[in-house]
Amino acid sequence: MSQILVTGANGFVGASLCRLLANNGHDVIALQRRESEPVEDVTPWLHAQPDFAGIDASWPSGRRPDCVVHLAARVHVMNDEAPDPLAAFRATNVDGTLRLARAAHDHGVARFVYVSSVKAVAESDHGVPLAEDAPARPEDPYGVSKHEAEEALWAFQRETGMEIVIVRPPLVYGPGVGANFLRMMQAVAKGLPLPLGAAHARRSLVYVENLAHALMRCATDVRAANTCFHVADDDPPDVAQLLRALGRHLGRPARLVSIPMGLLRAVGVLTGRQSVVDRLTSGLQLDASRIQRTLDWRPPCTTDEGLEATVRWFRSANR
Repeated sequence: MSQILVTGANGFVGASLCRLLANNGHDVIALQRRESEPVEDVTPWLHAQPDFAGIDASWPSGRRPDCVVHLAARVHVMNDEAPDPLAAFRATNVDGTLRLARAAHDHGVARFVYVSSVKAVAESDHGVPLAEDAPARPEDPYGVSKHEAEEALWAFQRETGMEIVIVRPPLVYGPGVGANFLRMMQAVAKGLPLPLGAAHARRSLVYVENLAHALMRCATDVRAANTCFHVADDDPPDVAQLLRALGRHLGRPARLVSIPMGLLRAVGVLTGRQSVVDRLTSGLQLDASRIQRTLDWRPPCTTDEGLEATVRWFRSANR
């Protein structure tokens, strides 16, 4: 049994990870900025200051976790209203991450698992699944901040010897999902026509429970030390396949209209939604073979099982 501290513990991924860790006998400390529904067998730790200011001084007395899994972040949002988005992302995702890592090291934590993002590397695979050593070409402030945090942590590892593990997931889905994935389900459930029948570029996804299992392995397996891993479901669908699968589980076939991708991209440019269209029409597959080879890990759930669970939650929440 390990003692594991999880930041962002009341978030979408954090809550799943805390439950999984507790159910597997680990001693879990849930670091969060606000009160939330407690998870059984998980110790809450409230730290309300932004960007982990004062985290060293407020460290719980006598607590020396074996590992920190760092999920808390300023996440990617559409139409960011911050005066300087990159500065805002850096304050949380770079400076805050290093502040937490230094406090963890000073309190005897041996390993720091950082949950980054595929956006730290690229927005498109250009026809070749992205491996962990692909050249980093982030395209927005969120991706830049995640890449810079990764680089800062590797420098910190060289300085201190603390074990660092970087995990880069693609789009995460599952019960409780929000943002674009939720909007896709809503559109399919309402029977709205969607101009994506010809969207055949494959994009990697990861079911939230699959990601939680991978993070647990990265926190506890000695072979994970000082390694970067891509984590994704097996057999990524294209967007049209994904929408059809959602329709099948919803009991309402997706109404897909086949529009040439060039025309769809032109409409995206004219309507100011080019970034949204690009994400729906360009491929973004991850090569996740390293974690399979190194840690003998495979996703415990198939994509179809994950979609079924997600739709079951969606239908229950919208009765």
